[in-house]
Amino acid sequence: MLHNLFKPAALTLAAASLFAASSVAAETKENDATATTERHKVKATTITENLEFPWGIDFLPNGDALVTEKPGTLRRVGMNGVISNAITGVPDVVYKSQGGLLDVVIDPNYEDNNWVYLSYAEPAPEGEEGNSTAVARGKLIGNHLQEVEVIFRGQPKYKSNAHFGSRLVFSPEGHLFITLGDRYSAMDDAQTLDNHHGKIVRIWPDGAIPENNPFVGKEDALPSIWSYGHRNVQGAAIHPMTGELWVTEHGPKGGDEINIPRAGENYGWPEATYGVDYDGSIISKKTHVPGTVQPHYYWVPSIAVSNAIFYTGSQFPDWQGDLLIAALKASKVARLDLEGERVMHEESLFEDLVEQRIRDIAQGPDGAIYLITDNRNGKLIKISNADE
Repeated sequence: MLHNLFKPAALTLAAASLFAASSVAAETKENDATATTERHKVKATTITENLEFPWGIDFLPNGDALVTEKPGTLRRVGMNGVISNAITGVPDVVYKSQGGLLDVVIDPNYEDNNWVYLSYAEPAPEGEEGNSTAVARGKLIGNHLQEVEVIFRGQPKYKSNAHFGSRLVFSPEGHLFITLGDRYSAMDDAQTLDNHHGKIVRIWPDGAIPENNPFVGKEDALPSIWSYGHRNVQGAAIHPMTGELWVTEHGPKGGDEINIPRAGENYGWPEATYGVDYDGSIISKKTHVPGTVQPHYYWVPSIAVSNAIFYTGSQFPDWQGDLLIAALKASKVARLDLEGERVMHEESLFEDLVEQRIRDIAQGPDGAIYLITDNRNGKLIKISNADE
């Protein structure tokens, strides 16, 4: 069952009344297929299926995509399907299990400064054990990253290959939000402020700490922390009207969440959860804990949420302002119809068009929706309006 929570009251909706799956028509040509959704007829075009476990995507001003591959490669992908050689200058990564080269985002002022930001699993210094999420930036000149510098390193280095979080998104004020994971076996660290496990961080693009971060000057607290009590946040989007950060967060077995992280707030993990451990054992008997914030929306069972966008383009006018959430296990995109912050309805999109784990979702400069799939032969898929 799905659950939609919002202030001042919580609402539980039956799954049968929420879902309307896309219906797929016959393929129109070799790389295209169409589907009818509640509001639009859509066409899926596979641009390429030659990406190795792609993880993140962002668009350059000329319309090319920058795509990370988890083994440690950054590539340009043209909309004609041409994939560049590996871009040089990418930092070394720990490529194991959930670790590797993860998200990519270009600077809001990229046309003036050429900065590209990458998140990745960074190894500990030689002679030490463990790894952590790090963020580096470099200037993209031709097919090279130059002036590369690390602007954030998660503390501490930890011996785990899971739950790196790792989405990057810029606020309207120019802050860089970095979403992090609890590193799985260190879940209790999500409730303490002397580490980055299970946190969302807010910094300036050069790595400086904003003076008005909520824990600046607090004893035993890292000043970069924005919010805490998170499990594994792998989606982040800025609301186009309010400018606030919304995130998607993996629950355990059940309890995937949407949260609206606000300064200094505690989002409960692992003291409160709507899920259980993967073997069915109880992590916490509590779904509500005083002093913690309830999820804005959650799923039981989990759909394995990845990234999310607020759609603002012109290709799909009836989806403008909706939150689109990509899913791994469910191999779909969940469209949440919003009224203000309130979720009014959910529709399942693209299930039969994609049929692979969807690792990232992005809106292109042309207003189309782009998906990348988590596969050894990962795809870049364009979703466009079939009626145009």
